[in-house]
Amino acid sequence: MNTIKKLLGYVWMLLAPSIILFLVYEAYDKISKAPAALQSNVILQWVIILLIFTPICVGFFIFGTYASKGEYE
Repeated sequence: MNTIKKLLGYVWMLLAPSIILFLVYEAYDKISKAPAALQSNVILQWVIILLIFTPICVGFFIFGTYASKGEYE
């Protein structure tokens, strides 16, 4: 069970930056495709989304770090 915890810790550590990169890519894609009249609203929405999910992903990374070091044994 402890080896599964350690392996899942590495999964969390890889998943956290992947989520941020995916969100930044989607934000760029949606902002660039938005009409000029709605672009400021779309930018505001994506800034809020990124501000909310960035600390969550940092927490995922920290949790994965502790799990990979075996702190939860």
